[in-house]
Amino acid sequence: MKILLVDDHLVVREGVRRLFSTLPGTEIIEAADASEGLALFRAKAPDVILLDLNLKGVGGIELLRRMLSENPKARVIVFSMHAEPLYASRALKIGARGYVSKGAGASELITAVQRVANGSRYIEREIAEQLALGPVVGDNPLVQLSARETEILRHLGDGKSLTEIADALGIAYKTVANTCTSIKTKLGLTRTAELIRLSIESRSW
Repeated sequence: MKILLVDDHLVVREGVRRLFSTLPGTEIIEAADASEGLALFRAKAPDVILLDLNLKGVGGIELLRRMLSENPKARVIVFSMHAEPLYASRALKIGARGYVSKGAGASELITAVQRVANGSRYIEREIAEQLALGPVVGDNPLVQLSARETEILRHLGDGKSLTEIADALGIAYKTVANTCTSIKTKLGLTRTAELIRLSIESRSW
């Protein structure tokens, strides 16, 4: 089984390589960015692709789209630092066959690769439970936000602080902070930094 690992962190690639070296007949092919990953995808025809979302330059989501446009049957598992169901839902809707966070156990990553290689799908157990219990959202999860929530999220993506947003909208700082908390709850996020990243990424959704 050939596994293409696309991740820009050397320590992650080394860890995954060591993990799968214990499985007979497994070959790990490594790429540090999207350009190299796409080239190896085309040249090596891997059985499974482990794809990080946070790649420099062309991001993981865009690389996922490009791989699937060239081969709709590509078996891609998103292997990400993000354990929030929002990110898993987005990747799965685009066409990923699996989603595992980097906080998952080694045995779960091996299980995911084996099942996806055999034609099944696999979502990390804890994330799958959250998806099952969470609201059904369309391709763009931001549609569930109110107009005020969307406006505040946009300002966050523009690099404004909560105080600056409050001044720009003519509302109290506490109102902005409480609205950010509401947005995080709706989207399954935990930190304001994640809101900022989501705001920036969502402009291409």
